[in-house]
Amino acid sequence: MNNPASLKQRLRSGRAQFGMWIASGDPVAAEICAASGLDLLAIDTEHAPNDLRSVLAQLQALHGYPVAPVVRPAAADTVLFKQYLDIGVINFLVPMIDSVEAAERVVRAVRYPPRGVRGIGASLARSARWGLDTDYYSHADDDITVIVQVEHINAIPHLADIAAVDGIDAVYIGPADLAGSMGLLGSSSHPEVIATVEAAIRTIVAAGKAAGVNTFDEVLAQRYADAGATILTVGADVTLLAKGASQLAGRFIPRTDH
Repeated sequence: MNNPASLKQRLRSGRAQFGMWIASGDPVAAEICAASGLDLLAIDTEHAPNDLRSVLAQLQALHGYPVAPVVRPAAADTVLFKQYLDIGVINFLVPMIDSVEAAERVVRAVRYPPRGVRGIGASLARSARWGLDTDYYSHADDDITVIVQVEHINAIPHLADIAAVDGIDAVYIGPADLAGSMGLLGSSSHPEVIATVEAAIRTIVAAGKAAGVNTFDEVLAQRYADAGATILTVGADVTLLAKGASQLAGRFIPRTDH
């Protein structure tokens, strides 16, 4: 079954997919952003106050929109994958992957036996419409999109091998953690970091996989897209709200204290 919210088919087209983070944990904010026309929304559970039920509520809010929901688990944990899959997640962005072995474990965790180790209980789950989708097991693996996030300088030499893992659809570079691991904490736009990211994009694309990257700098986002990145997260609900509210206040309230 081809799911219109699956990234897998979109990535095969080669067209860049632009998206943003949903870090508020709020389904109304998620739905507002879904109406924007962006290609994907990344629901974060690593750095945002999300849990299984709040992710479910956001998936329900996004249902019916053409945007692709992507969930970033807090960790590459087999139990978390099972729970997210059962509530209907099919697009994953998995943080802190730094080896082939870690990437292979992710692939196994999101697939049913014999290809993987996902627990079997779809009759209780939203993913199979609580058992009403009687063919679920035959197509469950088809549209699952696995994006692994490489974030440490020590993982860069292994990038081509990580990208080559069967079942990995894309490799996404996290410049903030990458910069920190390079001794450049808080400087994700440093020339050395940018050069490393661009080289990583080339490596991933040469391995035949889609390359992704995070940046809220519009000029840099276009630069990375020109370098070959086809998954780009270029903003977040919380930062847009914070900046917008601050700018609004600044137009009416003198700021003399800071």
